[in-house]
Amino acid sequence: MKSIIVEDKEYIRKGLISLISSIDADIEIIGECESVQEALIVAKTCKPELVFLDINLSDGTAFDFLEKIDVIDFKIIFITAYEEYALKALKIGAVDYLLKPVDVEELKMALEKVAKLTAADQKNQIVKAKQVFNNEGNHLILSFQDSYQVINLDELIYCESDKGYTTFYCSDGNKYLVSKTLKDFEERLLEANFQRPHQSFMINMKFVDKYDKSGTIYLKNGTKIPVSSRKKESFLSSLFNWNKK
Repeated sequence: MKSIIVEDKEYIRKGLISLISSIDADIEIIGECESVQEALIVAKTCKPELVFLDINLSDGTAFDFLEKIDVIDFKIIFITAYEEYALKALKIGAVDYLLKPVDVEELKMALEKVAKLTAADQKNQIVKAKQVFNNEGNHLILSFQDSYQVINLDELIYCESDKGYTTFYCSDGNKYLVSKTLKDFEERLLEANFQRPHQSFMINMKFVDKYDKSGTIYLKNGTKIPVSSRKKESFLSSLFNWNKK
């Protein structure tokens, strides 16, 4: 299988080549690249069947490369130094990846896995992975010690922050506690029509049932959310604008 390695650190490229040669895999390295721009030229010229693709490159990301290339007619194994970053971007799409430093057994498994994928299957998986990577689509990924939880934002009722932790309450009755502050999720949630009526809460506007002028929000699941005095004006503006949609 003709392959190229897109990785901005030479010692990692050389190490990967050494590992590939040691496992007697049917892999021929026909090119090495260290940037998005270089990878575009080499991929178009050499027409590889497999690309080992680092997520973070000197002039962009792996997904910049995938967006700019005309046709993805090759298989891909991503490379990254950050496990959470890799899983967040890739696991949802079931695209395989290698964690730096690359382990020979993981390399073997990745090659076996990618060999079973058709080009069409992988293309669909890359689209899903890109959406997660860019926080596109209507979902949020929560990171736990031994797993990652995908939250559908249409089903997320509200979030509550307390002493550096945030709890996510979903319409199916499930709740998830993560060791991050609400601030870490605020930008993403605001994009999804959530509002922060109080320092400790963010709410999904679609689940608002009633607002009591004394300063309390009633959600459709019966939860009462306080509105701080300094947030009252902005919340009411959001509420009335939401009502117009």
